[in-house]
Amino acid sequence: YAARAGLDTLVLEKLSAGGQMALTHQIDNYPGFPEGIDGFELGERMQQQAELFGAQTEYAQVLSVDFTENPKVLHTDAGDFFGKTVIIATGADPKKLGLPNEQALIGKGVAYCAACDGQFYKGKVVAVVGGGNSAAADAAILSRIAKKVYLIHRRDSLRADKASSAALYKADNVEFIWNSAVKELLHDGVLTGLRVENLLTGEETQLSCDGLFVSIGRAPATALAEGKLKLEKGYIVADESTQTSVPGVFAVGDVRTKAVRQIVTAVADGAVAAHYAEEYLAEVL
Repeated sequence: YAARAGLDTLVLEKLSAGGQMALTHQIDNYPGFPEGIDGFELGERMQQQAELFGAQTEYAQVLSVDFTENPKVLHTDAGDFFGKTVIIATGADPKKLGLPNEQALIGKGVAYCAACDGQFYKGKVVAVVGGGNSAAADAAILSRIAKKVYLIHRRDSLRADKASSAALYKADNVEFIWNSAVKELLHDGVLTGLRVENLLTGEETQLSCDGLFVSIGRAPATALAEGKLKLEKGYIVADESTQTSVPGVFAVGDVRTKAVRQIVTAVADGAVAAHYAEEYLAEVL
């Protein structure tokens, strides 16, 4: 939308197009793909379409920002970039359990994306922690790969929608562990099991497994905005116009305050932000 409006449009991309979307194996709820589509492929298609209309992509990680200058300054590991307007679309990162050795065991039994790392556990025993749509999707992927899948949830039923959870209830290699939480990661350099507590009885059990997939939600990636923009519960405050507390700076997708965080709403945010960026430039220049 920004490129089609004739604006010089640069996308600073840290890794690959799509963010969280690129880590999702199968996306079934994006319009126009009745058979579903791989998230990485959808991200690449979006990038190609934007570039077709004149947007440029630069692979760089933004390290800090200065929104007081005009133009605004983005300090990256590939040098400084300047923009009269900035649209922040940094998304969110996986939440962690916060257990000892969790960080050290990443890649050694602890993972946060079944679509990315599930194949490492083919024919093995794995556990998934969580109860929402992400956890259900991860467990579904793993049920087709692993020998056994434990789904550990703090409540006595999934929060995931019926479409996401229906297949799990039918899978003969998925076992639900309700009203429970992981209290300790057992390991000998790699994950060997979990200590799990029943939150109703206080009873603790040890669960042998080769892998643990943590699917307990996401935290907004707003470190760059701290002290620069108004935040609320970690999210950048931006209404349906996507305008933030600093004129000329916009926030879109999972990083902003909003009711529904889905790919389709993030895409809509992008169109809105481009519109108001164009309007801002027409007013101030």
